[in-house]
Amino acid sequence: MALLKRSGPKASRDPEGRMPLMDHLRELRNRLLIIIAAVVVGVIVGWTVSGPVWELLKDPYCSTAQSQQLTGECSLTYNGIFSSFFMTLKISVMVGLVVSSPVWLYQLWAFVTPALYRTEKRYTLGFLTLAIPLFVAGAALSYFIMDVALGFLLGFSLDGTVATIGIDQYLDYVLIMLLIFGVSFELPLLLVFLNLVGVLQHATVAKHRRLVIFLMFVFGAVVTPGGDPITMMALATPMILLFLGAELFMYLREKRRPAGEFDHLSDDEASPLDLDPEPDGKKLEEDSGSAR
Repeated sequence: MALLKRSGPKASRDPEGRMPLMDHLRELRNRLLIIIAAVVVGVIVGWTVSGPVWELLKDPYCSTAQSQQLTGECSLTYNGIFSSFFMTLKISVMVGLVVSSPVWLYQLWAFVTPALYRTEKRYTLGFLTLAIPLFVAGAALSYFIMDVALGFLLGFSLDGTVATIGIDQYLDYVLIMLLIFGVSFELPLLLVFLNLVGVLQHATVAKHRRLVIFLMFVFGAVVTPGGDPITMMALATPMILLFLGAELFMYLREKRRPAGEFDHLSDDEASPLDLDPEPDGKKLEEDSGSAR
């Protein structure tokens, strides 16, 4: 049976750090059970705090004038008997994933880490350390500009019309905005990671800089739910600044420590042989000349 690198505490029994395939699958099952249990506990916690979380999520909509047209106070509508229950459940799942993230991130990290080389472990750990704050920063930015974006979009309503926004539509809009902004802030970090592992060079990025900046504006216009210019600029501008920062990091890194001749090889790969050696006759002539 094929052997895989061991990724559990039993790895110390095997100096090569390998384990049978079935043991590897059992470890994966145990870690998945821990992840599921942590998410379930997080969902229970999210259910208990779903009320305050909902008040926080609907605050951007309540800041618009259109939110008070229906009843004189901030109000959202819903259709169906079970709609309110499923909306509360959706909020609870969202909170549960955030609360349990340290557990499932660690379980994924502990499962994958033994299969990586030492340099890859260091880069991946730094990547995760920066990825979480960047995601939170992107989500926070989307939250703070959401009221302006909603006011812009709802400002096109015709005279004599009343906005009846469904709670499910609004919650989907909020979650999509938070997710898009959070993930978008990770893209420059991905460029840095690819540069660290030797996949992407600064010269390649610098060559296509204008195209990348243009595509970021296109990306901001396409992925934002409302498609309004305010949200597009709010997404594209930080992405461009982060991209320029990532490019500067790659430039300084390569200038300070240029890539070596064999940096592209893995830790256990031999350097290439000289497949075009000098003819023996020429070498003998050089040796005889030096002897004279």
